[in-house]
Amino acid sequence: MKKIIANRLNQAIKYSNKKLRVRSGIIVLLALIFCNSKNSYGQDPKLYIFLSFGQSNMEGNAPFEPQDTTVNHRFSVLQAVDCPELGRKKDNWYTAKPPLCRCKTGLTPMDYFGRTLLDSLPKDIRIGIINVAIGGCKIELFDKENYQTYTATAPEWMKSALNAYGGNPYGRLVELAKIAQQSGVIKGILMHQGESNTGDQEWPQKVKGVYEHLIRDLNLNPATTPLLAGEVVHADQGGTCASMNKIIAGLPAIIPNAHIISSAGCTAAADHLHFNAQGYRMLGERYAKIMLPLLK
Repeated sequence: MKKIIANRLNQAIKYSNKKLRVRSGIIVLLALIFCNSKNSYGQDPKLYIFLSFGQSNMEGNAPFEPQDTTVNHRFSVLQAVDCPELGRKKDNWYTAKPPLCRCKTGLTPMDYFGRTLLDSLPKDIRIGIINVAIGGCKIELFDKENYQTYTATAPEWMKSALNAYGGNPYGRLVELAKIAQQSGVIKGILMHQGESNTGDQEWPQKVKGVYEHLIRDLNLNPATTPLLAGEVVHADQGGTCASMNKIIAGLPAIIPNAHIISSAGCTAAADHLHFNAQGYRMLGERYAKIMLPLLK
């Protein structure tokens, strides 16, 4: 009887030890997976991410020139759409050579926003941007809750751009931002929109709604995530929609961390709706000069 009890006791001990080894192995495996995931998706605090959205002046209307194609490797764009002719696939990072929006768009304020920041920041800082913009759109296109009402009546010429973003530019912007957050830290949101909403006194409230949705959906701190909004082509350039600048000026009154980028003196294209290449360079530099002290 004693021998039987001893054998059973030994078997129980062996089973217990085996179970313990299995459990320990699982814990070690989970730890390794966690560590590897952390290494793969850890945020680099020295990679500053900036989101940008809007209509044609953020999309980029002016053809870029040879001087615009030499870009520091520390300045990158997270590709929003597939552009096989450029050798770019969506959801991947590339050196920020124009075009920065879609495959055949032009120079944007973001081109010189990034360059100007790099000129003034420490050499170990990198800049990453995301640009989702559609020419001719109203701010309602970026309304998370009601965009489908807008897209349902969108003109035919806008639909190809909408389709490139899966029919939901706001959703695509958030999707890209979440990918970017695996690599770096979102430092600000830039917009250039308003021409299609000229005279709309509710525009600042509509922008506030977009901003607040981005803050919530991306778990950002509004106190450290400024919104920079550029003026449309200025009256001093004969801007067709220059009256909208008075409405844009009201944005900081309802968004405490909003800042207005002056377009005064930024040269315009012949249509007086868009900036020319030099105007985009000037505007981009101004976005950066407003952002720099906010980063500190």
